[in-house]
Amino acid sequence: MVRRRVAILISGRGSNMTALIEAAKAKDYPAEIVLVISNIAGAGGLAKASDAGIETATVESKPFGKDREAFERKLHDVLVAHNIELVCLAGFMRLLTPWFVKQWEGRMLNIHPALLPSYRGLHTHERALADGVKIHGATVHFVVPEMDSGPIVMQGAVAVHDDDTPDALAVRVLGVEHRIYPDALRLVASGGTRLENGFCKTGNAGPDTALIVPAIT
Repeated sequence: MVRRRVAILISGRGSNMTALIEAAKAKDYPAEIVLVISNIAGAGGLAKASDAGIETATVESKPFGKDREAFERKLHDVLVAHNIELVCLAGFMRLLTPWFVKQWEGRMLNIHPALLPSYRGLHTHERALADGVKIHGATVHFVVPEMDSGPIVMQGAVAVHDDDTPDALAVRVLGVEHRIYPDALRLVASGGTRLENGFCKTGNAGPDTALIVPAIT
């Protein structure tokens, strides 16, 4: 089995990065995490990656100011130099330019703490609670120039509790993120996805089960 070479881009502690690294330790996992890059020096996730024996790099975005593409060209050069095939964003707090997205079209994944297309952007848990939704969750999607709008690879849902706070809901959603991101990368790296007319097709919807909230007794 040829394992796809993957880089993870982070800006902070990298909890989803850790989930991907742990999953990739399995011998039958079709992707290998070979590089972790942060745009912020000293990001907590860099030490975690190093402890796991993964090469790390820092490409600071701050010195580039508002010239986002100049920063991304340097980042792109590092990825190419390491023969990266797939990129995973894991708490990477940068809006990417169309130029960078085009270089990695169909090869770059992101995870978002909401059931897209609902609640694009920030403060997803607060907004979900304010709307009184009963089900919330997380989405892995391919990255396109429009924020949080790319073809959806995988989603996972949790029930929203009557007494939920944004922090409590975030903890449960994060647990779902840690489950679906490794599985989504496995699916993409193994060739189990195809992009058609702006949608991601997998050919496998899984069991026909329903999450109904509140539970019917």
